[in-house]
Amino acid sequence: MLKDDLKLYLVTDRSWLGKNSLAEQVEAAIMGGVTMVQLREKELSTAEFIKLGQEIKHVCTKHKIPFIINDDLEVALALDADGIHIGQSDMAAETVRKAIGANKILGVSAVTLAQAIEAQKAGADYLGVGAVFPTGSKADADYVSYEELKKICSEVSLPCVAIGGINKQNLHKLSGSGICGIAVISAILAAKDIKKASLELAQKLEGII
Repeated sequence: MLKDDLKLYLVTDRSWLGKNSLAEQVEAAIMGGVTMVQLREKELSTAEFIKLGQEIKHVCTKHKIPFIINDDLEVALALDADGIHIGQSDMAAETVRKAIGANKILGVSAVTLAQAIEAQKAGADYLGVGAVFPTGSKADADYVSYEELKKICSEVSLPCVAIGGINKQNLHKLSGSGICGIAVISAILAAKDIKKASLELAQKLEGII
């Protein structure tokens, strides 16, 4: 069920790469409890993005974890990914839905209730709502207050994932908001022990979702 898959959602970022490859990092995160993976690449060429995607898809398929591509429809289709996630400044959600078909997952970013309602009408399967806290991963990210997050979760029937600056220290502040999961980058990928960081987040989520 999609709602369960969205619980601990990892968004990749190669700027946190250490001695291990991204595929190795992703696998460690999945072993710790990550339930969905989004491959996010802004600098790679289409060919490089697809090549990296093949590696990450292999890991996700092996562990039966949904594999999502960020923003790039061409790459998502080439890889036959489980879905795609788009922002407000990317292609229209209706266009993407037509291109990927009814059986693929479509995630849409939203920072307001109006955007959330629009995404639902356009055929989104889930919403990424944030930034709920200040984040270094996206300097220009719009801030979404707890009240707005709660309003979106209660007034839209789609499952909502909170994103932006979430870590094990502030996670409890999202309790009672109605989210079905969290999306994180550095809270997992910046950790010395990725598997342990994922496990700790997964355990803390138990009392919040």
